[in-house]
Parts: sequence; C-alpha cells; structure tokens
Amino acid sequence: MNRTKYWTWHMAAGVVLLFLLGLHMLIMHMVGTAHWFAPYGTEPDSLQNSLFRDGKLFFTVTYILLLGVALYHGLYGLRTILFELTLKPAFEETITVVLLVVGLGLFGLGTWAAVAAHGIALAGARG
Repeated sequence: MNRTKYWTWHMAAGVVLLFLLGLHMLIMHMVGTAHWFAPYGTEPDSLQNSLFRDGKLFFTVTYILLLGVALYHGLYGLRTILFELTLKPAFEETITVVLLVVGLGLFGLGTWAAVAAHGIALAGARG
C-alpha cells in the first residue's frame, strides 16, 4: 500500500513539476511577448528584474514549491532505480535514509536561499 501511495505522489509531483517548469519557461524565456514579470527591459536575468521577482511573495513560494517537488520527484525516482538492483533490505533502508537526509538538507538550503533573496529584495538590495 505504501509503495502505491508514494508512487502516486511521485506521479503527481511530475505533473506539478511540469506545470511549474512551464511557468518558469514562460516567465524567463517569453519576456519579449509578456512584460508582466520583467518591467525593466527584456532581459529577465537583469538585476532589476531579478529583484522585482524576488520581492514578490508569489515567486518565493513558487520557488520553494518547485524545489520541493523537484527534489521529491528526482530522489524518489533515483531510489526506485536503485531498488531495481535487488539489494539487501538493510542496504535499501540505508539508501532511503541517505536520500531522505540529502533531500531535506537540500530543501532547507534552497528554502533559506529563497527566503534570503526575498528579504534582500524587500530591503532594497542593500543586503
């Protein structure tokens, strides 16, 4: 039952990942046609446009959501691939724990970075 539940979450994460990456591509690569998220020219990676996006709570939340969904989808997929090697149960448990710790660590670091960028943007990029 648990494998089916986690696999369902894996598939749902793939759908959410597809949507969020599509949104990211629209914002970062269709700036010439949609100036909503780049009010300071057509370069989406310019400092002014990056600060504009980082200052919006919507972008901070979607960055964190994208990070969490991508980490879960990727690490669960890697775990599934490794388990197809028919390893010993103790080694499978070790792999699960290591991937969980790595995933939580990367999620914590990425969340801290997104929140710090939001705070810097709100402070007027003074740091």
